[in-house]
Amino acid sequence: MTEFLGNMYSWFTFIPKITLSNLFEILILTVLIYEVLLWVKSTRAGVLLRGGMIIVGFYLLAAMLHLNTITWIINHMGQLVLTALIIIFQPELRKALEQLGSKNIITDLFISENSRQQEGYTEKTVNEITRAAFEMGKVKTGALIVIERDTPLPEIERTGIPVDGIVTSQLLINIFEHNTPLHDGAIIIRGNRVTSATCYLPLSDNLSISKDLGTRHRAALGISESTDSLTVVVSEETGRVSLAAGGSLRRINSPEELKLAIAAKPEEETVSGPFKLLKGWHKNERKAE
Repeated sequence: MTEFLGNMYSWFTFIPKITLSNLFEILILTVLIYEVLLWVKSTRAGVLLRGGMIIVGFYLLAAMLHLNTITWIINHMGQLVLTALIIIFQPELRKALEQLGSKNIITDLFISENSRQQEGYTEKTVNEITRAAFEMGKVKTGALIVIERDTPLPEIERTGIPVDGIVTSQLLINIFEHNTPLHDGAIIIRGNRVTSATCYLPLSDNLSISKDLGTRHRAALGISESTDSLTVVVSEETGRVSLAAGGSLRRINSPEELKLAIAAKPEEETVSGPFKLLKGWHKNERKAE
């Protein structure tokens, strides 16, 4: 017993002492890593991050199996990949540095992630969106309404004109009225507010999409392929209401069906904190009805 206690004492004596400066360094590194994860999440770079993790896993597997040729290629491509990433994310890196210079770091340390995000949309907002969509469908007024969920859409918002108005059916109908300054493009809804109008959406490059679908529907599919947002589409030709989500487009036949679809929670399991961006999901695509 004495020998065991002696060994334990000698083992504890080798543990380095944690000083105040060590704790300060840990705090700084924690904040930096957290901010980097938030930046990756806000720029929708999570897909690229998951791809990088797959490559790292493949590299470790090749090293374990002594696949020397593959490991040599990956080692010598590291600098090229780093340069390519800097070129690809040049706009995001520039904006991140601009935000770093303009934000109050001390204040942000005490702001939780929940307070940074807007609250989810209420039942009243769902009803207003539904009412506006079917009212516009009756008179064949084209509309494109993007409802933000977990994936932030700041890059899309910057392509439009700021609105910052409470969601009402009257506001949505007036925005998409023909020959008005804001009718062209999409609107972004975050929580219970319309944040931006006349926004440009990425078009889907899915070759299996029906040729009967126009630019408005392809834009709705494009944003749904890269984010978890919901996009309500009103056809200007037929007045039909459709909903794009997860890279698929389906026709909505009744206001009740649209309300249920918008109010439904995402299928993914909830992951708290910035680690939500590490969670991937795959959804089957289907043709529009």
